[in-house]
Amino acid sequence: MKYVDAFRDAAATRRLAGAIAASLTRPWTLMEICGGQIHAILRHGIDQLLPSGITLLHGPGCPVCVTPAAAVDEAIAIAEIPGVVLCSFGDMLRVPGSGGSLFSAKARGADVRMVYSPLDALALARHERGREVVFFAVGFETAAPASALAVLQAEREGFDNFSLLVSHVLCRRRWSRCSTHPTIACRASLLPGMCAR
Repeated sequence: MKYVDAFRDAAATRRLAGAIAASLTRPWTLMEICGGQIHAILRHGIDQLLPSGITLLHGPGCPVCVTPAAAVDEAIAIAEIPGVVLCSFGDMLRVPGSGGSLFSAKARGADVRMVYSPLDALALARHERGREVVFFAVGFETAAPASALAVLQAEREGFDNFSLLVSHVLCRRRWSRCSTHPTIACRASLLPGMCAR
């Protein structure tokens, strides 16, 4: 793959690691959000190349990966109700619940559809007025406004056949400096008075 080679240049990687080390003015803690990022960093030894002033903190995982199996099970149960169209993002359709995925529900005859946004699901509700259209809303808090916008638009247009199954994930809220490790932000709402390390 010709486009991958440029990202696997050992000399360029060493130069970048040196430039990062030379530019550090204080310690940094960086959080990787996605499990794929964590996997790539560890697989390619990037964590070993970083200077000692940079600490990597493994984050929560992408919102699809951390969606509880119970939420997937609920989405499957809704999708299998006659007259319901269950919509979600494409990567969500493969996530396993306790008894399969939305793709397996689709294979059994459920009407499961991939959309690119909640507004796509709303557009489907416009065309399928005789059926309930449910959008399985996943994502970090940055995705929640789009879901809310779709609900507001449905209300403005008087739809009674559009709803959401919400499984948004909160990634950051009320962070504060850790008194034990001043370069680390702690989740104060979850760890009041406790060190995250």
